[in-house]
Parts: sequence; structure tokens; C-alpha cells
Amino acid sequence: MRTPAVLSVLGEDRVGIVAAVTNALAESQVNIEDIRQTILSGIFSMTMLVTVDEEAVTFEGVQARLAEVADSIDLQITLQREDVFRYMHRI
Repeated sequence: MRTPAVLSVLGEDRVGIVAAVTNALAESQVNIEDIRQTILSGIFSMTMLVTVDEEAVTFEGVQARLAEVADSIDLQITLQREDVFRYMHRI
């Protein structure tokens, strides 16, 4: 089963954030569909639309792997299923 999801990353800007996050996604067989990033007054912000192949790894497994990355380089990383994200943010 392929699950579309929204990934958000926030933290103090530093070298290696994109590499750490994308490496964790690649290890988990997660495909990046779209990506946007910016730096606002030293704060790194990145949003991705991704697809999780749950035949390769569970959604919760990807969340756990991203939590390890977040802890290791002091980031806030949130992965939500796209349908849940859209439901929560509808007007």
C-alpha cells in the first residue's frame, strides 16, 4: 500500500539537515514527490510531499526513523498521512 504523506521539518539552520532527512527517507524506501525549503532568520523550514511504501516499511516505522534523526540533530520533524493533514487543515 502506498500512503501519501506530508513531512515538515523545523530547526536552527545548520549543514546536513537535508542530507540527514533525505537519507532516512531513502533508507525507508520513501519517495519524495515535492519539496520546498526556506531559511527565515536562521530558522530552517522544509515541507515535503512524500509517498510511503508500506509494503517496504510501516508508516510508524518511518515516523520512528525520522524521530531518531530529529533527536540526533535537534529538529522538529512531523510526518502525517496526507488525508489526515488535509482534514485537520480544512476551512
